[in-house]
Amino acid sequence: MDIIQTLILALIQGITEFLPISSSAHLVLPAQIFLWPDQGLVFDVAVHLGSLAAVLVYFRRDISKMTLSWCNSLPIVGNGSRNEESEMLWLIILATLPAVFFGWLAKDWIELNFRSVNTIAFTTIFFALFLALGEFRSRQQKKIILLTWKIALLIGFAQAFALIPGTSRSGVTISMALILGLSKTTSAKFSFLLSIPIILAASLLSSFDLMSESYIYSIPQIFIALTVSGLSAYLCIGWFMVLINRIGLMPFVWYRIILGLLLFTFI
Repeated sequence: MDIIQTLILALIQGITEFLPISSSAHLVLPAQIFLWPDQGLVFDVAVHLGSLAAVLVYFRRDISKMTLSWCNSLPIVGNGSRNEESEMLWLIILATLPAVFFGWLAKDWIELNFRSVNTIAFTTIFFALFLALGEFRSRQQKKIILLTWKIALLIGFAQAFALIPGTSRSGVTISMALILGLSKTTSAKFSFLLSIPIILAASLLSSFDLMSESYIYSIPQIFIALTVSGLSAYLCIGWFMVLINRIGLMPFVWYRIILGLLLFTFI
């Protein structure tokens, strides 16, 4: 990879990781246009760690409160009392389980059968319609539903579909949350918090692969990739949280449809 490819792909990863538009679809398109080689596993780990750092920093106060309250809710180390913050962390843990289970069970099969431009183009368009359904449901919603363990579990099962390239983890979780009656702000925030254990688990698994293989990489380029993806992801989270109630999700729906058609064109 040269420095231009590093900068562009890191910026794309950072911007698209938390927007409902599929990061995998955006990483495929430049490679198709410019005939770039695969960026490699080291780069993937670096940009995902950048995204992880972004969400940790952005929600640092919420994470700190949830962690302290959760520890306090454990009878062994705390007094066993629960509050809103501790319940939120329990819901995040619960919603993470389906993706972990299906990822462990079917990750290799999905990589073998679904990691193609055809699949990414199709899922980019198909889940754009699911996103549109979420936007339509939120506009019809008159009473905001509170987040419960049943809703969290259903969002978790929706997140498992993000194992298929082109789906968009944030897109499918926000859509499911809106369909189930949560507000846009709550849906986006829960989706972003839910990304923390998933990105962390994926990065750890990839790191194990790195230790078992020999990879050639440039430390300055890896530092650039991590920094660019982290900064762009942080700015993107802030922008999306502010504007989701103003612009809605339809601009992302139309964008995904156009992107999917472009991918079909390059096939």
